Amino acid sequence: MYKVFVNDKPLFLTNKISKETDFQLFLLESIDIKQLIVKMFQNKIQKACLYHPDDKEIMKTLKTKIPVNKAGGGLVYNKKGEILFIFRNGKWDLPKGGIEKGEEIEDTAMREVEEETGVNKLKIVKKLQKTYHVFKRNDVYKLKITHWFEMHSDFEGTPQGQLEEGIEKVAWFKPEEVPEILKNSYENIKLLFEEENENSVKL
Repeated sequence: MYKVFVNDKPLFLTNKISKETDFQLFLLESIDIKQLIVKMFQNKIQKACLYHPDDKEIMKTLKTKIPVNKAGGGLVYNKKGEILFIFRNGKWDLPKGGIEKGEEIEDTAMREVEEETGVNKLKIVKKLQKTYHVFKRNDVYKLKITHWFEMHSDFEGTPQGQLEEGIEKVAWFKPEEVPEILKNSYENIKLLFEEENENSVKL
């Protein structure tokens, strides 16, 4: 199952039909995806499920119906174990951005972290999950697929937000401060921290 966020509302892509009744079910093959997205942006639909019988074909099928943007981003820890956040559009977020032609996605993620925050001396530790969300640009709805990486940095200077990208603040937060920060963040970002917490418990 995939979880795609549309205006921070969940759109589940699944090959199983659940008996739950609190969201609307649509067939992925025949759905007018733009119409569904518009209704979710207008708050007419709070959550929905797109059904396709073949789990391996679900994402491929969605990609035929909506343009895709590929991005890379970082969940960055410093030497003190603090986590790097950016503040943009009234919410706390993690640094990320679109892939450039000929670029490896790992390089995209590190370049974007450095450009958006000024933090360098980055090292990728491991690949995290991909997140999916729909956004609107120039009147076109697009699916952004972000590849996330856990990174460590020996940077000791003061982070600087990239003003032309609308980043108002950059800050390091201690792990115990993160739950409060996530109250004013995006659902995609919360998913990454759920994954981090699960891994911590396993250790």
